Amino acid sequence: MRIVAGRWRGRKIEAPIDKQVRPTLDSVREAWMNILQLSIPGARVLDLYAGSGALGLEALSRGAVHADFVEKDGRVVRALRKNVEMLDAGAATTVHQMDALRYVSELASSSYDIAFADPPYLSESATALADKWHLIPFAALLSIEHAASHTMPGSPEIRRYGSIAISIYRSED
Repeated sequence: MRIVAGRWRGRKIEAPIDKQVRPTLDSVREAWMNILQLSIPGARVLDLYAGSGALGLEALSRGAVHADFVEKDGRVVRALRKNVEMLDAGAATTVHQMDALRYVSELASSSYDIAFADPPYLSESATALADKWHLIPFAALLSIEHAASHTMPGSPEIRRYGSIAISIYRSED
């Protein structure tokens, strides 16, 4: 995997060796970031179900000022921290080892500018996360990767890339 654009463009990061981790394809991540490109500079971002940290690190590379990563698996967190260290991004990051849904349950409205989420496809986490955001919009913009066949609640902007979809929710504030 590599960082697609920005100050770390072309730098490689490692995907954790774990069958549960399904890294976002570089081409999908690039399209995802391009959709949000005007919102990224200066943003405080949240990367839920962070895995390798590719989404948050890509946002930092493109000008976000801080990224919080949330990942519950300790082995995956070690790989994430290694990627942060390889890019010398420690000052602009915080890694939280905990369940993503529990983490967002403790947030206030507008805690972040952008939240990225790439939950396991076979779980109901994508729907649960969108439902939590509708109750308390913890980010001005929430974007969730999910199976294209999965129907998300509300009326998000949806972009499809083969069997993958990105649903984007924007707060009215």
